[in-house]
Amino acid sequence: MGSAGEGLPAWAAASPERVAHIERVARLAAGWAERLRVEEAERARWLRAVWLHDALRDAEDAVLARWAPETPGPRSLRHGPASAARAEAEGETDRGVLDAVRYHSVGYAGWDMVGWVLYCADYLEPGRSFAREWRAELAGRFADDPAGVLLEVAQERVGHLVRSRWPLIEPTVGFWNSLVASSGPR
Repeated sequence: MGSAGEGLPAWAAASPERVAHIERVARLAAGWAERLRVEEAERARWLRAVWLHDALRDAEDAVLARWAPETPGPRSLRHGPASAARAEAEGETDRGVLDAVRYHSVGYAGWDMVGWVLYCADYLEPGRSFAREWRAELAGRFADDPAGVLLEVAQERVGHLVRSRWPLIEPTVGFWNSLVASSGPR
């Protein structure tokens, strides 16, 4: 990865479609960083998390099992923990970046702003085909109201799980409870 974390790591397993998704997430996060006038070091953290979050999304099951042996469930839940573990093994030490990557599919109560940005940008990136107008409105509003947009995105994502009658795993329950009990990142 470059010094600002821009680009996939050499160990990534990502299809061209996945890379295009990650690039859209990166553009959205970079735009928010500019609008929020965050320091370059913080912008770099956001982009490292973006480039890492789906780095192993298209990896073989054996790779996911190697890097996330304690994470049960489908690849949609394993690729984040696997990518975080691999990034840590390759030298990433920023706990906020690692937690953002590890829990980007499920939410995490302990996130700092990196987790908020990744969770929202991953869901709101314009290449997704559902609820385009609503998601575009939220993406446009994120820089002015990160906590409000995060809550709306989480409400939709958790609501989808409930409507689908899927179980809510502990990180998601704790994340949701922290959102409705607090008003911002630590």
